[in-house]
Amino acid sequence: MRVRTRSPEEILEIYEARIALEATAAAGAAQRRSDFDLVRLARLHKSMIATASSDPAAMAEANRAVHEAIWAASHNGTIVDLLTRLNNHLTRYPQTTLSAPGRWDEAIAEHAEIIDAIGGRDADRAYGLAREHMTKARELRLRIYADTPDA
Repeated sequence: MRVRTRSPEEILEIYEARIALEATAAAGAAQRRSDFDLVRLARLHKSMIATASSDPAAMAEANRAVHEAIWAASHNGTIVDLLTRLNNHLTRYPQTTLSAPGRWDEAIAEHAEIIDAIGGRDADRAYGLAREHMTKARELRLRIYADTPDA
């Protein structure tokens, strides 16, 4: 057995895959979403807006619910499976990127744009927005790692 250590290289590897898959899921959602998917996305986004920014665990849960709804709206089981596994790797980095100053409101706005692109069936826009959203998350995750003394 080997104990994996946390590292910036691992963060980069996880996010390299996650950025590509999240963007592909958003594009797929724009192409294949149902009306029910849009209702679910709107409900979860409203729930995210109502979540207190003083509760990091609730913020992370609300954020994840929106992401998982986008994955589900892609109607691509393989992408859902792979993203679920990637998220399991991120549990080794327990601090949420959503606690960074201004990030919570920024993430809410970015989700609104992604959902709008999905609703408008604009796959290219959804892809680009999701890619940008996850790239910001990667940069914040690296900053948190660098600022954590026991990393």
